[in-house]
Amino acid sequence: MTIELWSLGKENTKLVDKAIEEYCSRLNRYTGFNIVTIDNSKLPKTLPKIQLLDKEADLVQDKLLERDLLVVLDEHGKCFTSKEFSEKLNQLMNLSPVRIIFLIGGSYGISDKLKAKATLILGLSTFTFPHQLVRLLFTEQLYRAFTILKNEKYHHE
Repeated sequence: MTIELWSLGKENTKLVDKAIEEYCSRLNRYTGFNIVTIDNSKLPKTLPKIQLLDKEADLVQDKLLERDLLVVLDEHGKCFTSKEFSEKLNQLMNLSPVRIIFLIGGSYGISDKLKAKATLILGLSTFTFPHQLVRLLFTEQLYRAFTILKNEKYHHE
């Protein structure tokens, strides 16, 4: 099983790449972990929001495998404490998917059809963050979840 963090949109900043790379390296001690960017730049930005979200959903669905488990990151999703998230991650892994895909939406969020397909709609915060910061926050929280599951000294309560 691998865990992947997918995001819609082109990369346009390198401000936090070193920190993201550090957590990716740490995560790979526990599980295969990859960050995947799905380029949506060729989609016409003049489309109505609903149509644009549907086209982005098609880009995502084209990459999903039958035994993938999709978790959508959304500001309106369920928020967890770090300990609760580690327990939820353990539950998801126990479902034995080929991959657990955590998805960051495009500029307008994520289509309802992808949300309906998701096993979980996860909130990191009610704030809206740029993609690069979400990647950093999420990779750190994922690393923290694994250290909690392994009873390692990283998370303090």
